[in-house]
Amino acid sequence: MNRFSINIGLRVLLLTISLTAAVWLYMHNMLPLALLISPLILLQIYNVYHYLNRVNRKLTLFLESIRYEDFSIRFSADNKMGKSFSMLNTQFNEVLEAFRQTRAEKEANLKYIDTIIQHISIGVFSFDIEGKIELINPAAFRLMGIYRLRNIFELKTVHPGLPELLIELNSGNKTLYATRQEQQLSIHAATVRLQGRLIKLISIQNIHSELQKKELEAWQNLTKILRHEIMNSVTPIVSLIGTMQEIVDLDLAPATTNQEGIEDLREALQTVESRSKGIMNFVNAYRDYTTLPQPQFTSVNIKSLVTSVSSLFQADMKQAGIAFELEIDADNIEIHADVSQLQMVLINLVKNAMDALEHMPDATISMKAYLNNVQQICIEITDNGPGIDTDAMNKIFIPFFTTKKKGSGIGLSLSQQIIQMHGGQLKVLSPGNNGNGSTFLILLNT
Repeated sequence: MNRFSINIGLRVLLLTISLTAAVWLYMHNMLPLALLISPLILLQIYNVYHYLNRVNRKLTLFLESIRYEDFSIRFSADNKMGKSFSMLNTQFNEVLEAFRQTRAEKEANLKYIDTIIQHISIGVFSFDIEGKIELINPAAFRLMGIYRLRNIFELKTVHPGLPELLIELNSGNKTLYATRQEQQLSIHAATVRLQGRLIKLISIQNIHSELQKKELEAWQNLTKILRHEIMNSVTPIVSLIGTMQEIVDLDLAPATTNQEGIEDLREALQTVESRSKGIMNFVNAYRDYTTLPQPQFTSVNIKSLVTSVSSLFQADMKQAGIAFELEIDADNIEIHADVSQLQMVLINLVKNAMDALEHMPDATISMKAYLNNVQQICIEITDNGPGIDTDAMNKIFIPFFTTKKKGSGIGLSLSQQIIQMHGGQLKVLSPGNNGNGSTFLILLNT
C-alpha cells in the first residue's frame, strides 16, 4: 500500500473518529464539548479536501504552463508523498522538457531561416489581405529604394501602381515592373495560409543589371567579331601596299618618263596605307573593352578615393577657369573594390565634365560621396554645362557612340562595364540640353 493511500486512510479515519465523538457528545447533552470538536472536524475536512485537490492543482499548473509556453516549471516538491506523486511529477517534467526541446528547435530553425532571408540578394516580403507587412528583408528595401514599409499601400508615393499589381498578382505568376529609376523588377508571388490567415509572399529581383550584363556581352562579342574581321581584311592590304610601293620604286619609276603619274601613284598608295593603319589603330583602341581584367578587390576608403581623384584635376580646372566643389558625407566608410579601376571611372567622368564645360562661363563641377537611404554608396559628378539631349541619353553607354568631335565612344561603355563588375550601377541624370547640366551617378553596395 503506497504512502498516498495510507495518508488518505489516516485522514478519513481521524475524520470519522471526530465526527463520531461529536455526535456521541451531542446525543448525551454535552453540546459545549461537541462545539469544541467542531473546528477540529472542519480543519480535518479542509485537510482532506486540500490533500485530494493537490493533484488537480498540479494538473492545472501543468496545462497552464503549456498554454502560456512557460516550460521553466519543475514538479518535484511533493515527491515524498508517495510513489504515485513522484511518477506523476516525473511524467510532467518529461513532457515539459519535450516541449522545451521542440520550442528550442523551432526557434533555431526560424532564426536560421530568418538569417538566410536577411542575407540573400533577392528581395522578399509578405503581407496579409489588408496589406500589412509581415516580413521584409534588407534586399527588398534596397530594390524598392525605401527604408521603412508597414503596409504595401505606402508604396504608392514611390512606386505608383505597384500595390495594386502586388494584390492582383496570382500565386505562382510572375510579372515585370519598371521603377522610376529605370530598374526592371521581376516579381514572383506565392500564397500560403497560416493559422487560417491568407498570406502573400512576394520575391523581387532586379533584372536590369542582368539585362545590362547580357547587352554588354553582346557588344563585346560583336566588337570581337568586328575587330577580327577588320584586322583580317586590313592587314593584307597594308602588306600589299608595301609590296606595291617597292614595285613602283624599283620597277615602274626607272622604266617610265611619266614621273608625275608615278608621284600620283605613290601619293595614292601612301594615303591608302595611312588610312589602313589608321583603321588598325582604331580597332586596336577597343581591345581594352573586350579584355578588361577582373577587379582585384581590396578594402577601399571612399573619402580617400574621391579625394585622390579630385586632387589630380585641381591644377587643370584652375587653368580652365572651372570651379570645383567636393562634398563627402561618407567618412570612414569602406567598400571592397579595385581602387585603380574605380579611379579610372572617376577620372573619365571628370574629364567628360570638363570637356562639356569648354568655353562655358561660370563653369562648375561638383563631386559628392554619400550613403543613400538603402545604405548604398553614391558618388555624383555634376556639371552645369549644356546637358545631354534626350536622343543621346538613350545611346550614351553604347560602345562607339560619342557626342565629342575627338571622342572614341569607349570611355562611358568601359566605365559602365567596370561598375557592373563591381556589382553596382552607373546612371546618367540630365534634364536635357537646356543648360541645366548633367549628373553621372555611381551606386555601389557597401
